Amino acid sequence: MTSPERIAEHLVLPGVLTAEQAAETVAGLLAVQREDGAIPWFRGHHLDPWDHTEAAMALDAAGEHAAAARAYAWLARHQNEDGSWYAAYHDGDAARVTDRGRETNFVAYVAVGVWHHYLATGDDAFLDRMWPVVHAAVEFVLRLQRPGGQIGWKREDDGTPVGDALLTGCSSVHHALRCALAIAEEREEPQPDWELAAGALAHAIRSHPERFLDKSRYSMDWYYPVLGGAVTGAAAKERIERGWADFVVPGLGVRCVLPNPWVTGGESCELALTLWIMGESDRALEILQSLGHLRGPDGMYWTGYVFEGHRAVWPEELTTWTAGSLLLAVAALGGEEATTAVFGGARLPHGLAPECCA
Repeated sequence: MTSPERIAEHLVLPGVLTAEQAAETVAGLLAVQREDGAIPWFRGHHLDPWDHTEAAMALDAAGEHAAAARAYAWLARHQNEDGSWYAAYHDGDAARVTDRGRETNFVAYVAVGVWHHYLATGDDAFLDRMWPVVHAAVEFVLRLQRPGGQIGWKREDDGTPVGDALLTGCSSVHHALRCALAIAEEREEPQPDWELAAGALAHAIRSHPERFLDKSRYSMDWYYPVLGGAVTGAAAKERIERGWADFVVPGLGVRCVLPNPWVTGGESCELALTLWIMGESDRALEILQSLGHLRGPDGMYWTGYVFEGHRAVWPEELTTWTAGSLLLAVAALGGEEATTAVFGGARLPHGLAPECCA
């Protein structure tokens, strides 16, 4: 088990995690990880590539670099020939695919994780091994980019592309493209097509909401354009202020979807990370401090809590991605170098703006 003495100072945050609590949460993540590196939501449930990567990043933030490397090796071994991964694998067993769709934001996120691991470890050999994986994943994603810059959200099992675009997913893809460009720069392998794609996607996110399905009831559509780095500055502040009263439940966290009386840990931690990106660490801390009621056995975190009527934890699931998102948000507030570089984005390439708005 990870000992409190091994927990770095950046994972200790007043009112959120003590060293002992952080150590318990890290140990909880390690206990769920399979020997082959797979990190399902919890044992007996499914693995999806995005949440698997999020948990791996949390392990790196906690200094568990060997475990994180095993998670990326799992992705490398099980990447499809077209550069994708399936949307769900039962308990991380690649032979038991439960959703054969291939979602673009799930596939792209490997670039964020690989760049984070490289910054955390400086492991050049790792970057060499994972570059073909990242390259193939990005190419899969960009084959679904639409003329307006937005990216279709998935390809069906039979190969049919789904052209409808999701704002949350595309915002995550935008972040991933910037990380992929950073990897390409580090390797001195320019990818001008990726730069154009990232610029066009950012423009669509900032200026063309009509190009995305209307999912404005969901809190992720509210904050993800800021978290993914497409909306910044005064526009970011205005966006967050506009939705604050609707989505934030003081003392409990962030609603997942309106008007449901349900706060969720993952969305709350991501909003905290978004606030940190905006320079609002005090408000980020308040959000994280409100999540103590979601801490469950073995240092893991319940997915969510229904706060009206029959008040209860729901669903009764302790998910790796909820614990992982909390550790990453705490690491950002604590100044952990790789996490702040990846999510702060100051040194990430921006891509090239379309001619219409250059």
